Amino acid sequence: MIISPDKDDFLTIFHILGRIVLGLACFFLIPLFSAGIFKEFAPFYDFLLSFLISASLGFLMILVFPYKKEVGWVHSFFIVSLSWIFASLLGALPLYFSSHWNSFLDAWFEAMSGFATTGLSLVNDLEHLSLSCNLWRHLMMFIGGQGIILAGISFLASAQKGGVSLYFGEARGEKIFPNIIATARFIWKVSFIYLGMGVFFYTFILLRKGLSWIKAIVHAFCLFFASFDTGGFSPHTGSIFYYHSFSLEIITLIFMILGAMNFNLHFWLWRKSRKEIFKNFEIKVFFSSLVILTGLLYLSLKNNHWFLFREGFYQLISAHTGCGFTNLSFFQINRFKESTLFILIIAMAIGGGLCSTTGGIKLMRLGLIIKAIKGEIKRIIMPYKAVYKDTYHHLEDKILEQAPVREAFIIISLYFVFYLLGALVGLFYGYPFLSSLFESVSATANVGLSLGITHPSMPALLKLVYIFQMWLGRLEFLSIFIALGYSLSLLRK
Repeated sequence: MIISPDKDDFLTIFHILGRIVLGLACFFLIPLFSAGIFKEFAPFYDFLLSFLISASLGFLMILVFPYKKEVGWVHSFFIVSLSWIFASLLGALPLYFSSHWNSFLDAWFEAMSGFATTGLSLVNDLEHLSLSCNLWRHLMMFIGGQGIILAGISFLASAQKGGVSLYFGEARGEKIFPNIIATARFIWKVSFIYLGMGVFFYTFILLRKGLSWIKAIVHAFCLFFASFDTGGFSPHTGSIFYYHSFSLEIITLIFMILGAMNFNLHFWLWRKSRKEIFKNFEIKVFFSSLVILTGLLYLSLKNNHWFLFREGFYQLISAHTGCGFTNLSFFQINRFKESTLFILIIAMAIGGGLCSTTGGIKLMRLGLIIKAIKGEIKRIIMPYKAVYKDTYHHLEDKILEQAPVREAFIIISLYFVFYLLGALVGLFYGYPFLSSLFESVSATANVGLSLGITHPSMPALLKLVYIFQMWLGRLEFLSIFIALGYSLSLLRK
């Protein structure tokens, strides 16, 4: 039975959305102030106008839609789904005003890519984009990587139930503390500590490369946002290839892996037991898949060992963590053999840990499915009356149960369905199937690596398909499907 919403439900939903929009408007003040400091006058007015539009919309929604009901689970899924649409549309405003995007659709694509930490881009002449606008592109990844809802949970959810449902609605699979507000604060605390470390190391390396202090610091913030939040945007068209720095590649690899780790694991390593890194099920799945994929990559690129261990291996980690950075030129990437591209597609499709900044089907789900298959094989070959229970260690010893395996199977199936559907749309427009599949997986798994299909000149429908895939992939389907079902239930009245 589908629960049919009434007027009070929608009043509550749009009231909360108004408060989220108002909160998001405040983030425009960061590039607004930076534009003032850098004396970038046109971007200053772009961000000022974007702030005024967003703040006015937020205030208007709060006034017009009063809070009528306690936020429940169904409300939360609807709120989360619409929050990402509102955020991307409003986030696109200063991009569109800058005239570096051909249309508002292209700017919306860029903003959704930023908030969803994907990194696919339709910008024109990135080399001459203002520092403040470039900072905003990367700041969207920092907001989206931690979670749009997570940014406001402390003041959005006075009721614990509402906070929990909003948190899980944003594709967060695990809590760190019983109190959801404490969980949100810990995630932001971790992020800001790593932010300080990242900016320090990135600035040091960039200064040694000859960048000015201002440019080095801005690029340091941008590179941290893109690496830790596994976003993949870069201040320059050439991505990491632009800097020609081996030390920068090493630092980005470290922050990619940190960003792809479960925040729960960060908590255990910081406050409980560092030995968890050696026992954790997700980490074991990650290194197992990495070893297998590296072996396959070696066979694919065996004629050039240095190319494998620097360029090839870097692409593999970037794909597996969902970051999307590349240390190759566009022409070098397109020289990869089909077997190499297929290995990168598998890495992108898997992704990182649950409750992390990355996308994809996630390591835990892959591991549970593999364990379930092995368990079924053991049950078949064991004596008839034997009782078999499989266990795994994720923060504590757990028994493998049917419910998480069933959930993992459903989510993995949905990912593969949309990976294929996006590829078929690309194929319809005449792109090669493998390239179309590569781009589709990159969009749905929120990675950002591209073989050149993502371009300002690509068909408008394909842009909309990738926007939809980035939105679906970031929220992992459930919130969006429930929101759509909630809306369609109005037709049954």
